[in-house]
Amino acid sequence: MKRVCLMLMLWSLLVAFGGSAALADSHCMDELGCVELGPDDPVVIGAMLSVSGATSFYGEDSLGGVEIAINARDGMLLGREVTLVVEDELCSAEGGQAAAQRVAADETIVGIIGTTCSGAAQGAMPIISEAGMLMISSSNTSPALTNDDTDAGGTYLPGYFRTAHNDLFQGAMGARYAIEVLMAHSVATIHDGDPYTEGLAVVMAETFAEMGGEVVFQGAVSKGDTDMTAILTEIAASGPDVVYLPVFVPESEFLTSQLRTTPGLEDAVVMTADGSFSSGFAQNAGDAAVGVVMTGPYVAGETYDEFLVAWDDQIGGQPPSGFHAHAYDAANILMDAVEAVAEELDDGTIMIGRQALRDAVAAVEDYDGLTGSLTCQEESPYAGDCATGTALAVFEIGEAEVMGEWPPAVAWDLSMSMMDE
Repeated sequence: MKRVCLMLMLWSLLVAFGGSAALADSHCMDELGCVELGPDDPVVIGAMLSVSGATSFYGEDSLGGVEIAINARDGMLLGREVTLVVEDELCSAEGGQAAAQRVAADETIVGIIGTTCSGAAQGAMPIISEAGMLMISSSNTSPALTNDDTDAGGTYLPGYFRTAHNDLFQGAMGARYAIEVLMAHSVATIHDGDPYTEGLAVVMAETFAEMGGEVVFQGAVSKGDTDMTAILTEIAASGPDVVYLPVFVPESEFLTSQLRTTPGLEDAVVMTADGSFSSGFAQNAGDAAVGVVMTGPYVAGETYDEFLVAWDDQIGGQPPSGFHAHAYDAANILMDAVEAVAEELDDGTIMIGRQALRDAVAAVEDYDGLTGSLTCQEESPYAGDCATGTALAVFEIGEAEVMGEWPPAVAWDLSMSMMDE
Protein backbone atom coordinates (compact mmCIF):
# COMPACT_ATOMS: atom_id res chain seq x y z
CA MET A 1 0.00 0.00 0.00
CA LYS A 2 2.85 2.37 0.87
CA ARG A 3 4.43 1.62 -2.52
CA VAL A 4 1.17 2.48 -4.35
CA CYS A 5 0.86 5.76 -2.44
CA LEU A 6 4.46 6.63 -3.24
CA MET A 7 3.87 6.01 -6.94
CA LEU A 8 0.78 8.20 -6.88
CA MET A 9 2.74 10.99 -5.20
CA LEU A 10 5.50 10.77 -7.82
CA TRP A 11 2.92 10.85 -10.60
CA SER A 12 1.33 13.95 -9.07
CA LEU A 13 4.72 15.66 -8.90
CA LEU A 14 5.44 14.71 -12.50
CA VAL A 15 2.22 16.28 -13.69
CA ALA A 16 2.74 19.37 -11.56
CA PHE A 17 6.34 19.94 -12.65
CA GLY A 18 6.50 19.37 -16.41
CA GLY A 19 4.43 16.25 -16.58
CA SER A 20 2.39 17.65 -19.45
CA ALA A 21 5.43 17.26 -21.71
CA ALA A 22 5.77 13.62 -20.71
CA LEU A 23 2.09 13.10 -21.41
CA ALA A 24 2.51 14.68 -24.80
CA ASP A 25 5.48 12.43 -25.57
CA SER A 26 3.33 9.42 -24.80
CA HIS A 27 1.11 10.37 -27.73
CA CYS A 28 3.96 10.15 -30.23
CA MET A 29 3.64 6.82 -32.00
CA ASP A 30 5.88 7.83 -34.92
CA GLU A 31 8.82 5.49 -35.46
CA LEU A 32 11.20 8.42 -36.01
CA GLY A 33 9.83 10.50 -33.17
CA CYS A 34 7.87 13.73 -33.15
CA VAL A 35 8.40 17.45 -33.18
CA GLU A 36 6.48 18.72 -30.17
CA LEU A 37 5.12 22.26 -30.21
CA GLY A 38 3.83 23.74 -26.98
CA PRO A 39 0.71 25.93 -27.12
CA ASP A 40 2.76 29.09 -27.66
CA ASP A 41 5.65 27.67 -29.69
CA PRO A 42 6.29 28.79 -33.29
CA VAL A 43 6.65 26.41 -36.22
CA VAL A 44 10.36 26.35 -37.00
CA ILE A 45 11.57 25.70 -40.55
CA GLY A 46 15.25 25.26 -41.26
CA ALA A 47 17.12 26.38 -44.37
CA MET A 48 20.61 25.21 -45.33
CA LEU A 49 21.65 27.56 -48.11
CA SER A 50 24.81 29.06 -49.56
CA VAL A 51 24.53 32.66 -48.36
CA SER A 52 28.17 33.77 -48.47
CA GLY A 53 30.99 33.72 -50.98
CA ALA A 54 30.88 33.42 -54.76
CA THR A 55 27.72 31.28 -54.81
CA SER A 56 25.72 33.39 -52.35
CA PHE A 57 23.41 34.57 -55.13
CA TYR A 58 22.07 31.00 -55.32
CA GLY A 59 21.23 30.89 -51.64
CA GLU A 60 19.70 34.36 -51.70
CA ASP A 61 17.63 33.32 -54.71
CA SER A 62 16.16 30.31 -52.90
CA LEU A 63 15.83 32.15 -49.61
CA GLY A 64 13.63 34.75 -51.30
CA GLY A 65 11.37 32.03 -52.67
CA VAL A 66 10.98 30.49 -49.20
CA GLU A 67 10.23 33.86 -47.61
CA ILE A 68 7.57 34.68 -50.20
CA ALA A 69 5.91 31.29 -49.62
CA ILE A 70 5.80 31.96 -45.87
CA ASN A 71 4.53 35.51 -46.38
CA ALA A 72 1.76 34.21 -48.64
CA ARG A 73 0.41 32.46 -45.51
CA ASP A 74 0.77 35.66 -43.49
CA GLY A 75 3.73 34.09 -41.73
CA MET A 76 1.47 31.57 -39.99
CA LEU A 77 1.16 27.79 -39.96
CA LEU A 78 -1.06 25.68 -37.67
CA GLY A 79 -2.20 28.94 -36.09
CA ARG A 80 1.38 29.76 -35.01
CA GLU A 81 4.05 32.08 -36.30
CA VAL A 82 6.63 30.57 -38.64
CA THR A 83 10.27 31.03 -37.68
CA LEU A 84 12.91 30.51 -40.36
CA VAL A 85 16.38 29.41 -39.20
CA VAL A 86 19.06 29.83 -41.90
CA GLU A 87 22.40 28.02 -41.83
CA ASP A 88 25.18 28.74 -44.34
CA GLU A 89 26.25 25.51 -46.09
CA LEU A 90 29.10 27.26 -47.96
CA CYS A 91 28.49 25.24 -51.16
CA SER A 92 30.85 22.51 -49.96
CA ALA A 93 30.64 19.05 -48.41
CA GLU A 94 32.33 20.31 -45.25
CA GLY A 95 29.99 23.29 -45.03
CA GLY A 96 26.98 21.08 -45.59
CA GLN A 97 28.09 18.72 -42.85
CA ALA A 98 28.59 21.54 -40.36
CA ALA A 99 25.25 23.16 -41.23
CA ALA A 100 23.47 19.81 -40.88
CA GLN A 101 25.00 19.22 -37.46
CA ARG A 102 23.65 22.57 -36.26
CA VAL A 103 20.21 21.92 -37.75
CA ALA A 104 19.96 18.36 -36.42
CA ALA A 105 20.76 19.63 -32.93
CA ASP A 106 17.60 21.77 -33.00
CA GLU A 107 14.74 19.37 -32.30
CA THR A 108 12.15 22.10 -32.90
CA ILE A 109 12.86 22.21 -36.66
CA VAL A 110 10.11 20.44 -38.58
CA GLY A 111 11.90 20.26 -41.92
CA ILE A 112 14.62 21.84 -44.01
CA ILE A 113 14.78 23.64 -47.34
CA GLY A 114 18.20 22.97 -48.84
CA THR A 115 20.90 22.50 -49.58
CA THR A 116 21.81 24.95 -52.32
CA CYS A 117 24.73 22.97 -53.75
CA SER A 118 24.91 19.27 -54.51
CA GLY A 119 28.29 18.97 -52.83
CA ALA A 120 26.85 20.40 -49.63
CA ALA A 121 23.98 17.91 -49.84
CA GLN A 122 26.43 15.02 -49.82
CA GLY A 123 27.88 16.30 -46.57
CA ALA A 124 24.50 17.07 -45.02
CA MET A 125 22.36 14.13 -46.09
CA PRO A 126 23.76 11.41 -43.80
CA ILE A 127 23.28 13.62 -40.73
CA ILE A 128 19.78 14.78 -41.65
CA SER A 129 18.67 11.27 -42.57
CA GLU A 130 20.05 9.75 -39.37
CA ALA A 131 18.29 12.45 -37.32
CA GLY A 132 14.96 11.40 -38.84
CA MET A 133 14.51 14.81 -40.48
CA LEU A 134 13.72 15.65 -44.07
CA MET A 135 15.24 18.11 -46.49
CA ILE A 136 13.82 19.41 -49.76
CA SER A 137 16.31 21.06 -52.06
CA SER A 138 15.33 23.69 -54.58
CA SER A 139 18.62 23.64 -56.49
CA ASN A 140 20.51 20.35 -56.04
CA THR A 141 20.68 18.70 -59.44
CA SER A 142 23.36 15.97 -59.17
CA PRO A 143 22.01 12.57 -60.32
CA ALA A 144 23.94 10.87 -57.49
CA LEU A 145 21.69 12.40 -54.83
CA THR A 146 18.58 10.46 -55.88
CA ASN A 147 20.39 7.23 -56.74
CA ASP A 148 20.76 4.61 -54.00
CA ASP A 149 23.21 2.45 -55.98
CA THR A 150 26.41 3.14 -54.04
CA ASP A 151 28.45 1.01 -56.46
CA ALA A 152 27.47 3.47 -59.17
CA GLY A 153 28.28 6.49 -57.00
CA GLY A 154 24.77 6.99 -55.66
CA THR A 155 24.38 8.72 -52.29
CA TYR A 156 20.61 8.78 -51.73
CA LEU A 157 19.34 8.34 -48.16
CA PRO A 158 15.76 8.43 -46.82
CA GLY A 159 14.45 11.89 -46.06
CA TYR A 160 15.92 13.58 -49.13
CA PHE A 161 13.71 15.29 -51.73
CA ARG A 162 14.14 18.00 -54.33
CA THR A 163 12.01 20.23 -56.52
CA ALA A 164 14.95 21.04 -58.81
CA HIS A 165 15.50 19.07 -61.99
CA ASN A 166 17.77 16.05 -62.10
CA ASP A 167 20.81 16.62 -64.32
CA LEU A 168 19.94 13.46 -66.17
CA PHE A 169 17.46 15.84 -67.84
CA GLN A 170 19.69 18.91 -68.08
CA GLY A 171 22.74 17.10 -69.45
CA ALA A 172 20.63 15.39 -72.10
CA MET A 173 19.06 18.71 -73.07
CA GLY A 174 22.49 20.26 -73.59
CA ALA A 175 23.56 17.38 -75.81
CA ARG A 176 20.40 17.50 -77.89
CA TYR A 177 20.70 21.24 -78.41
CA ALA A 178 24.34 20.87 -79.45
CA ILE A 179 23.51 18.26 -82.09
CA GLU A 180 20.07 19.40 -83.26
CA VAL A 181 20.52 23.17 -83.27
CA LEU A 182 24.27 23.85 -83.28
CA MET A 183 24.88 20.92 -85.65
CA ALA A 184 27.93 20.07 -83.57
CA HIS A 185 29.95 16.96 -84.33
CA SER A 186 32.43 17.14 -81.46
CA VAL A 187 32.45 18.31 -77.85
CA ALA A 188 34.98 18.88 -75.08
CA THR A 189 33.83 18.90 -71.45
CA ILE A 190 35.28 20.49 -68.31
CA HIS A 191 34.22 20.02 -64.69
CA ASP A 192 35.70 21.14 -61.36
CA GLY A 193 35.39 17.96 -59.30
CA ASP A 194 32.12 18.96 -57.66
CA PRO A 195 29.41 16.25 -57.72
CA TYR A 196 27.16 18.64 -59.63
CA THR A 197 29.64 19.71 -62.29
CA GLU A 198 31.19 16.29 -62.81
CA GLY A 199 27.82 14.54 -62.98
CA LEU A 200 26.48 17.04 -65.49
CA ALA A 201 29.58 16.83 -67.69
CA VAL A 202 29.32 13.02 -67.72
CA VAL A 203 25.63 12.99 -68.66
CA MET A 204 26.13 15.51 -71.44
CA ALA A 205 29.09 13.59 -72.87
CA GLU A 206 27.33 10.23 -72.72
CA THR A 207 24.18 11.57 -74.38
CA PHE A 208 26.20 13.40 -77.04
CA ALA A 209 28.04 10.17 -77.88
CA GLU A 210 24.80 8.16 -77.93
CA MET A 211 23.43 10.61 -80.48
CA GLY A 212 26.39 10.08 -82.78
CA GLY A 213 28.66 12.91 -81.70
CA GLU A 214 32.32 12.57 -80.76
CA VAL A 215 33.60 13.44 -77.30
CA VAL A 216 37.14 14.63 -78.05
CA PHE A 217 38.21 15.78 -74.59
CA GLN A 218 37.12 15.35 -70.97
CA GLY A 219 39.05 17.18 -68.27
CA ALA A 220 38.84 19.18 -65.07
CA VAL A 221 40.00 22.34 -63.38
CA SER A 222 40.18 22.94 -59.64
CA LYS A 223 38.02 25.33 -57.68
CA GLY A 224 40.01 28.49 -57.18
CA ASP A 225 41.91 28.21 -60.48
CA THR A 226 42.26 31.48 -62.38
CA ASP A 227 44.79 30.65 -65.12
CA MET A 228 43.07 28.26 -67.53
CA THR A 229 45.72 28.44 -70.26
CA ALA A 230 46.98 24.87 -69.97
CA ILE A 231 43.64 23.08 -70.21
CA LEU A 232 42.33 25.41 -72.93
CA THR A 233 45.45 24.82 -75.04
CA GLU A 234 44.95 21.08 -74.64
CA ILE A 235 41.31 21.40 -75.65
CA ALA A 236 42.21 23.49 -78.69
CA ALA A 237 44.40 20.65 -79.95
CA SER A 238 41.32 18.39 -80.03
CA GLY A 239 39.37 20.85 -82.20
CA PRO A 240 35.87 20.69 -80.63
CA ASP A 241 32.81 22.36 -82.07
CA VAL A 242 31.45 22.92 -78.55
CA VAL A 243 33.24 23.42 -75.24
CA TYR A 244 30.91 22.39 -72.44
CA LEU A 245 31.85 23.84 -69.05
CA PRO A 246 29.05 23.40 -66.49
CA VAL A 247 31.18 24.79 -63.66
CA PHE A 248 30.42 27.38 -61.01
CA VAL A 249 31.39 31.03 -61.08
CA PRO A 250 33.99 32.44 -60.96
CA GLU A 251 35.84 29.57 -62.66
CA SER A 252 33.35 29.62 -65.56
CA GLU A 253 34.05 33.32 -66.04
CA PHE A 254 37.81 32.76 -66.27
CA LEU A 255 37.35 29.84 -68.65
CA THR A 256 35.02 31.79 -70.93
CA SER A 257 37.17 34.91 -71.03
CA GLN A 258 40.41 33.04 -71.70
CA LEU A 259 38.85 30.62 -74.18
CA ARG A 260 38.05 33.48 -76.52
CA THR A 261 41.75 34.33 -76.84
CA THR A 262 42.99 30.74 -77.14
CA PRO A 263 44.21 29.96 -80.69
CA GLY A 264 42.14 27.21 -82.22
CA LEU A 265 39.02 27.91 -80.16
CA GLU A 266 37.90 31.12 -81.86
CA ASP A 267 34.92 29.41 -83.51
CA ALA A 268 34.01 26.99 -80.73
CA VAL A 269 30.63 27.50 -79.08
CA VAL A 270 30.81 27.86 -75.30
CA MET A 271 28.03 26.07 -73.43
CA THR A 272 27.57 26.23 -69.69
CA ALA A 273 24.75 25.42 -67.27
CA ASP A 274 22.83 26.60 -64.22
CA GLY A 275 26.01 26.81 -62.12
CA SER A 276 26.63 30.07 -63.98
CA PHE A 277 23.02 31.18 -64.36
CA SER A 278 23.37 34.73 -63.06
CA SER A 279 23.77 38.24 -64.38
CA GLY A 280 27.15 38.33 -62.67
CA PHE A 281 28.51 35.70 -65.07
CA ALA A 282 27.58 37.74 -68.13
CA GLN A 283 28.89 41.01 -66.72
CA ASN A 284 32.14 39.58 -65.35
CA ALA A 285 32.97 37.65 -68.52
CA GLY A 286 32.17 40.78 -70.54
CA ASP A 287 32.26 40.63 -74.32
CA ALA A 288 33.48 37.04 -74.12
CA ALA A 289 30.05 36.08 -72.78
CA VAL A 290 28.24 37.18 -75.94
CA GLY A 291 27.09 34.08 -77.76
CA VAL A 292 27.54 31.79 -74.75
CA VAL A 293 24.77 29.21 -74.56
CA MET A 294 23.56 28.01 -71.18
CA THR A 295 20.98 25.55 -69.94
CA GLY A 296 19.05 26.41 -66.83
CA PRO A 297 15.71 26.60 -65.03
CA TYR A 298 12.84 28.19 -66.89
CA VAL A 299 9.44 29.09 -65.48
CA ALA A 300 6.76 31.18 -67.20
CA GLY A 301 3.07 32.01 -66.98
CA GLU A 302 0.65 34.33 -65.26
CA THR A 303 1.14 32.85 -61.79
CA TYR A 304 4.90 33.19 -62.14
CA ASP A 305 4.48 36.82 -63.25
CA GLU A 306 2.51 37.42 -60.05
CA PHE A 307 5.34 35.82 -58.09
CA LEU A 308 7.83 38.22 -59.65
CA VAL A 309 5.65 41.14 -58.61
CA ALA A 310 5.64 39.78 -55.06
CA TRP A 311 9.44 39.45 -55.22
CA ASP A 312 9.81 43.07 -56.28
CA ASP A 313 7.42 44.22 -53.55
CA GLN A 314 8.87 42.13 -50.73
CA ILE A 315 12.54 41.78 -51.64
CA GLY A 316 13.18 44.26 -54.42
CA GLY A 317 14.30 43.96 -58.02
CA GLN A 318 14.60 40.66 -59.83
CA PRO A 319 15.65 37.24 -58.47
CA PRO A 320 19.44 36.78 -58.81
CA SER A 321 19.29 33.25 -60.25
CA GLY A 322 16.85 30.65 -61.51
CA PHE A 323 15.74 28.48 -58.58
CA HIS A 324 13.50 30.87 -56.61
CA ALA A 325 10.31 29.29 -57.98
CA HIS A 326 11.60 25.83 -57.06
CA ALA A 327 12.23 27.08 -53.51
CA TYR A 328 8.71 28.50 -53.37
CA ASP A 329 7.33 25.08 -54.34
CA ALA A 330 9.60 23.27 -51.88
CA ALA A 331 8.50 25.48 -49.00
CA ASN A 332 4.82 25.03 -49.83
CA ILE A 333 5.15 21.26 -50.14
CA LEU A 334 6.82 21.17 -46.72
CA MET A 335 4.22 23.41 -45.09
CA ASP A 336 1.34 21.49 -46.65
CA ALA A 337 2.83 18.26 -45.31
CA VAL A 338 3.16 19.75 -41.81
CA GLU A 339 -0.51 20.75 -41.89
CA ALA A 340 -1.50 17.28 -43.11
CA VAL A 341 0.21 15.29 -40.34
CA ALA A 342 0.06 17.60 -37.32
CA GLU A 343 -2.05 16.37 -34.40
CA GLU A 344 -3.26 18.72 -31.68
CA LEU A 345 -3.71 17.37 -28.14
CA ASP A 346 -6.25 18.51 -25.60
CA ASP A 347 -3.77 20.82 -23.89
CA GLY A 348 -2.95 22.63 -27.16
CA THR A 349 0.31 20.78 -27.76
CA ILE A 350 0.90 19.83 -31.40
CA MET A 351 2.72 16.64 -32.37
CA ILE A 352 4.31 16.29 -35.82
CA GLY A 353 5.57 12.81 -36.64
CA ARG A 354 8.86 12.81 -38.53
CA GLN A 355 8.19 9.61 -40.49
CA ALA A 356 4.65 10.78 -41.16
CA LEU A 357 6.09 14.01 -42.54
CA ARG A 358 8.45 12.12 -44.85
CA ASP A 359 5.56 9.94 -45.99
CA ALA A 360 3.40 12.97 -46.72
CA VAL A 361 6.05 14.52 -48.96
CA ALA A 362 6.76 11.19 -50.67
CA ALA A 363 3.04 10.92 -51.46
CA VAL A 364 2.91 14.26 -53.32
CA GLU A 365 1.31 13.67 -56.70
CA ASP A 366 0.32 16.08 -59.46
CA TYR A 367 1.10 19.03 -57.19
CA ASP A 368 0.19 22.26 -58.98
CA GLY A 369 3.41 24.12 -58.34
CA LEU A 370 4.88 27.31 -59.68
CA THR A 371 7.38 25.18 -61.64
CA GLY A 372 4.74 22.84 -63.05
CA SER A 373 3.10 19.60 -61.99
CA LEU A 374 5.21 17.86 -59.34
CA THR A 375 5.07 14.20 -58.34
CA CYS A 376 7.64 12.86 -55.89
CA GLN A 377 9.25 9.59 -56.96
CA GLU A 378 10.35 6.75 -54.69
CA GLU A 379 12.45 4.55 -56.97
CA SER A 380 16.15 5.01 -57.75
CA PRO A 381 17.64 6.71 -59.76
CA TYR A 382 14.89 9.27 -59.13
CA ALA A 383 14.26 8.61 -55.42
CA GLY A 384 13.11 11.90 -53.93
CA ASP A 385 12.86 13.62 -57.31
CA CYS A 386 9.67 15.66 -57.51
CA ALA A 387 10.41 17.55 -60.75
CA THR A 388 10.14 16.17 -64.27
CA GLY A 389 12.74 18.31 -66.03
CA THR A 390 10.18 20.26 -68.03
CA ALA A 391 11.04 23.57 -66.30
CA LEU A 392 14.29 23.80 -68.28
CA ALA A 393 15.40 25.76 -71.32
CA VAL A 394 18.42 26.85 -73.32
CA PHE A 395 19.38 30.52 -73.22
CA GLU A 396 21.84 32.56 -75.29
CA ILE A 397 23.65 35.54 -73.81
CA GLY A 398 23.72 38.73 -75.85
CA GLU A 399 24.93 42.30 -75.45
CA ALA A 400 21.91 43.19 -73.30
CA GLU A 401 22.82 40.62 -70.66
CA VAL A 402 26.44 41.79 -70.62
CA MET A 403 25.08 45.27 -69.91
CA GLY A 404 23.08 43.99 -66.93
CA GLU A 405 19.70 42.83 -68.22
CA TRP A 406 18.62 39.44 -66.85
CA PRO A 407 17.49 36.77 -67.56
CA PRO A 408 18.22 36.21 -71.25
CA ALA A 409 15.45 35.19 -73.60
CA VAL A 410 14.77 31.50 -74.17
CA ALA A 411 16.48 30.20 -77.29
CA TRP A 412 15.19 26.62 -77.21
CA ASP A 413 13.42 24.04 -75.09
CA LEU A 414 12.50 20.38 -75.48
CA SER A 415 9.16 21.24 -77.08
CA MET A 416 11.20 22.39 -80.07
CA SER A 417 13.15 19.14 -80.31
CA MET A 418 12.99 17.18 -83.53
CA MET A 419 13.38 13.90 -81.65
CA ASP A 420 10.74 11.84 -79.87
CA GLU A 421 11.04 11.75 -76.08
